[in-house]
Amino acid sequence: MSDSDVTREGLRGERTQREALTGAKAGRRRHRRGRGGRGGRGGRGEQPMVPEAEFSSYYGKPVLNKPTWKPLDIAGYLYLGGLAGASSLLAAGAGVTGRPALARPAKLGAAGAISLSLVALVHDLGRPARFLNMLRVFKPTSPMNVGSWVLSGYAPLALGAAAVDLTGRARRVGSLATAGAAVLGPAVATYTAVLLADTAVPSWHEGYRELPYVFAGSGATAAAGLALAATPAAQAGPARRMAALGAALELGTFQAMKHRMGLSAETFEQGKAHRLLRAAETLTAGGAALAVLSGRLRDRRLALAAGAALLSGSAALRFGVFHAGVASAKDPKYTVVPQRERLTAREG
Repeated sequence: MSDSDVTREGLRGERTQREALTGAKAGRRRHRRGRGGRGGRGGRGEQPMVPEAEFSSYYGKPVLNKPTWKPLDIAGYLYLGGLAGASSLLAAGAGVTGRPALARPAKLGAAGAISLSLVALVHDLGRPARFLNMLRVFKPTSPMNVGSWVLSGYAPLALGAAAVDLTGRARRVGSLATAGAAVLGPAVATYTAVLLADTAVPSWHEGYRELPYVFAGSGATAAAGLALAATPAAQAGPARRMAALGAALELGTFQAMKHRMGLSAETFEQGKAHRLLRAAETLTAGGAALAVLSGRLRDRRLALAAGAALLSGSAALRFGVFHAGVASAKDPKYTVVPQRERLTAREG
């Protein structure tokens, strides 16, 4: 390397050092202006020195542990419980109004649905003994414990009502069993909503006010759908009315719930949950319309289509709500932001 090359390299190094020092001094001046508030020359006040917060996990861990429930088991358990409870209510009404062709499929539907619901629950728990252990005490403050007791009382009544209807014996006992199942039916159809809302999962917990009504409407549409598919049009009037009222309750309260929840409702509009819930809305609204139309036209094919749509729509809603809750537990912002908003509101 020649002397001129060495000189150029030296000058370039000195220039680089001067630029670095100048940049450092400018950075310190900006920092002092940012901290100085009103004392800064420009009078621009305090400047933010840190970026906006990004909600991320702590050491790679989520803020909440996502639910460990098996989707097929628990979402199916939610759906079948709603179908069973509302079917018992429909069966009691059919018995009082003298509609045996409507009462029988409703009773059989309630018995079959609650049996499958218990199978799904026990399969998720792993051992039947775990369900029985919940019955060792009665704890009114625990939705899980209360629900276990409700199921234990409801299941024998629903099964007994169906058995009496099939055999034709002990009709008095059957009537009492039908009435008892109808009394417990609304609790069976809705207590799972209270169970979900009692967790820390944001999209479930934030919907605690409306979710029981959403599940009540969903259970009613499922029971009405089963009855419409299995009952002659002449005796299916209560099922058609239940379909219309249940759809209105389910769709109306679900929209109100999403509007009130704010940020936590985002997971209802994303991914798999969004697809399921959009399908639920379409199927439920369409099924209710077909149910009403089938009554006017006395068309058996329309009644079958309405029943299939209502049953599918109710299932899609339960699975959609389940997946939305799991998604909200994975993302920290759905836990952190609502907590900060509530804290700010209290301080204000």
